[in-house]
Amino acid sequence: MFTGIIQDVGRIRSWRARGAGQVLAVDTGLDTGTFELGESVAVNGVCLTVAAVAPGRFEADVSPETRRRANLGALAVGARVNLERALRPVDRLGGHFVLGHVDGTGTVRQRRPQGEFEEITFDAPGAVRRYLVEKGSVAVDGVSLTVFACDPDGFSVAVIPHTLGRTTLAGCRAGDGVNLEADILGKYVEKLLGGGRGAAGLSMETLARSGFLT
Repeated sequence: MFTGIIQDVGRIRSWRARGAGQVLAVDTGLDTGTFELGESVAVNGVCLTVAAVAPGRFEADVSPETRRRANLGALAVGARVNLERALRPVDRLGGHFVLGHVDGTGTVRQRRPQGEFEEITFDAPGAVRRYLVEKGSVAVDGVSLTVFACDPDGFSVAVIPHTLGRTTLAGCRAGDGVNLEADILGKYVEKLLGGGRGAAGLSMETLARSGFLT
């Protein structure tokens, strides 16, 4: 489990084939001397398992399912990626619970500078939009962000200068693809309500507005 608070921006060092999948090597400024084989690292919001470690870099297997669901396979050698190691029980939860299980990919629609801040709007597939509510949480390429507006095709976020300076969001442009993960809480509530509506016809949006999800 992760928090969506990015710890480093690394670079893709190499890709190589392994069976039906691929092996991804990433250069990082994190202390790889403390990495353990088998631990989880979120790469652009995708939970991967560390398979090999060397000073300043690590390798992880990327399955065909991960390549289908996320956009890692579209990133070339040298591309910058957001990195976060798994949450420890003693860590502060500064963002929200992020599992690293990408729900789908979206697209940057537009950016609007607001002084030192940026308002960024993303187009998102229905599988993600159904769980988004104003003031709710979403992970974009592994970055925990707060949704301030939803529309029929996607959502908008306001990104603070600190986040712009420490993640890949500063470099994203209209048309770029991003990995999206909706808040797990909404998915469980939907399941408990029998597919999104309970006997009283309560929708996810209604529950959010009532304060049930806050």
